[in-house]
Amino acid sequence: MRWFFLLLLVLNLFYYVWHQQQAPLRVKEVESFSLYQGARQNIRLVSEADVARVPVESGAQAVSSQAVCLYLGSFEQEAEALALEQRLLSLDIQSGVRSIDAAAGVDYWVYLVPLASRQASLRQLKELQARKIDSYIIGQGDLANGISLGIFPRSDSAESVMQRLREAGYEPMLRELSRAHRAYWVRIAPESRRLASDALLESLARDFERLEHQLMPCEGVASAG
Repeated sequence: MRWFFLLLLVLNLFYYVWHQQQAPLRVKEVESFSLYQGARQNIRLVSEADVARVPVESGAQAVSSQAVCLYLGSFEQEAEALALEQRLLSLDIQSGVRSIDAAAGVDYWVYLVPLASRQASLRQLKELQARKIDSYIIGQGDLANGISLGIFPRSDSAESVMQRLREAGYEPMLRELSRAHRAYWVRIAPESRRLASDALLESLARDFERLEHQLMPCEGVASAG
């Protein structure tokens, strides 16, 4: 019995010691897990954290703006633009003459369509001239061998001629023609633009009648050369 009692006592002591060693270990495990959870709550992906801080570039900022140059003009005659160009070159301002074709209205072309042969069209032309109707044969283009009855700046003038032809038994046609106006400008090279001061522009305006200056795309105007 005594050995049995000692065995129980030893087992109890062993259990007590083992229990005391295991308890703090569980506490440490719980503490480390809670720290892990707290740290995990503060973790964010780089993509999530940076999206709010990085501004998105607009389309206007992403695409570089088109280069703009200073133009002086405009001139009806190319010779005038060349004179201004030489004036600027004498001042070490690099420049060049450019031409711009702008729509200046519409003309109205009255004509008769080509007949089966040139000889037939020539006979028709003689008939018209015998009636004192101004006309001439069209020499080329999609209306070659047709008869032109005039180009008019106003639609009512063209309609009056067409009415006269209808009364004479003809079937006139009408075509609108865009009327272009060519003007000449002197473009100052971008590297020389800083030399074109306000004082210089005022001086040039006194020497060249109705001289204007405008900002336009550097490559948007055709060279006059």
